[in-house]
Amino acid sequence: MAIPTYDNLFNPLLVAIRQLGGSASISEQERVVAEILRLTDKEIAEIHRGNRTKLSYRLAWARNYLKRYGVLDNSTRGIWSLTAKGLKIAEVDREDVKRLVQALERKEKKNALEDTEDSIIASWEDELLELIKSISPEAFERLCQRLLRESGFIRVEITGRSGDGGIDGKGVVRVGGLLSFHVLFQAKRYRGSVSSSVVRDFRGALIGRADKGLIITTGTFTKDARAEAQRDGATPIDLIDGEELVEKLKELSIGVEVREKISEEIVIQKSYFEQL
Repeated sequence: MAIPTYDNLFNPLLVAIRQLGGSASISEQERVVAEILRLTDKEIAEIHRGNRTKLSYRLAWARNYLKRYGVLDNSTRGIWSLTAKGLKIAEVDREDVKRLVQALERKEKKNALEDTEDSIIASWEDELLELIKSISPEAFERLCQRLLRESGFIRVEITGRSGDGGIDGKGVVRVGGLLSFHVLFQAKRYRGSVSSSVVRDFRGALIGRADKGLIITTGTFTKDARAEAQRDGATPIDLIDGEELVEKLKELSIGVEVREKISEEIVIQKSYFEQL
């Protein structure tokens, strides 16, 4: 089936968040909505523009409308949850949602296609991802190293060597100041999707060397790759795709400056990436 329009995603999105316990990250929403709609891997991976899939783009618009309608809200950490109003209703009338939101936009003298939070995010996300894809592989590894350090990792080193199973670096993450986990990571400057075979090969290189693995990419992960990463009985591997990467850079203010105005303004600091 074709990816539904944003308004036809209102109720599948609400069902997905409800199934996930009333709150969910964007990646969780996309996974469960895809399952509800029984989308194929090819349909899930269909690109809208830049690095963003049609499913991701249209769900962003659906979230924006449902937030303005009052049934969804989101935290500064990117977690979306049902509001008190959202918890009380089983579904919404999509025409009613569009009428109310578009009336609000007219009242605020905004065009329905401009200045919404998600369209702003899509613009700076795509620009930043294209910028990162243009830097050298070595610079991307240094960027990942900085990202992990800023996220609380210690002893983060770049160790990339040919014939080392795709391992680019290592680090140690401490939990609660008591437990330490050794992590090996792979930095993949991709334009496409990382497949399950890449995850399997990387896991093979982890055996006996680390507690966990981490793959950071500028691209996306296939459905099978995400399933392989969390396969029961195997060394767990965490995945960070392009959208999660740029959000993390924004959160940690790495090469990205957030200027607070009436609405959020994202400024990409290009000089940071040029000097990596």
